[in-house]
Amino acid sequence: MTRLVLVRHGETEWNSDAVYRGRVDVELSPAGRLQAEMLARRFANRRLMFLGSSPLLRARDTASAIAVASGAELRLVEELVDLDCGQWQGLSDAHVKERFPELRRQWHVAPHTVTLPGGESLSDVEARFARLLERVRGIDGTILLVSHRVVLKVAVCHLLGLDSSHFWDIRVDLAGITEFDLSPARAVLVRHNDVSHLSQANGAVAPDF
Repeated sequence: MTRLVLVRHGETEWNSDAVYRGRVDVELSPAGRLQAEMLARRFANRRLMFLGSSPLLRARDTASAIAVASGAELRLVEELVDLDCGQWQGLSDAHVKERFPELRRQWHVAPHTVTLPGGESLSDVEARFARLLERVRGIDGTILLVSHRVVLKVAVCHLLGLDSSHFWDIRVDLAGITEFDLSPARAVLVRHNDVSHLSQANGAVAPDF
């Protein structure tokens, strides 16, 4: 049996400021580093057969903490890189609303129909996640993948047999954990968006951005 564990990276200042990150290499904030430490404690005694991460710094540093705690070798996986937000990268949501009002409205109403200007679509993200899934699905034991909000929302939809029109029906919090049991026939959701390991952190859970 394969247990697939999906983990979102810890907080960056661009998360708390509602800035579109995409491929910009934003580092973890102090709160994000604390979240990474709490994730590491969560997996300290768990044997990981494969530990993969997006190559972007915010995911890589989160995964590195887990690697040190678990003893697993960290592998950088290009398919886990964040959505290329194109012209939206580095813009606050308020600025996107001002400069791209109709496209932003479409993104929130029918995200599966949007290709971000100069960037990717959710279909592009799903295609690369599906390629990765084919490579790791036969591994016996626990696979842990650290990635980004958009990638993980799309991944959950894909694993549940939902198309990306359901993107906004899935919530993935910073440092949240989602787990599936994989067999050749299906993916069974075992746990979704678990943030119980963050209970000792100060402040409320950040918004899903």
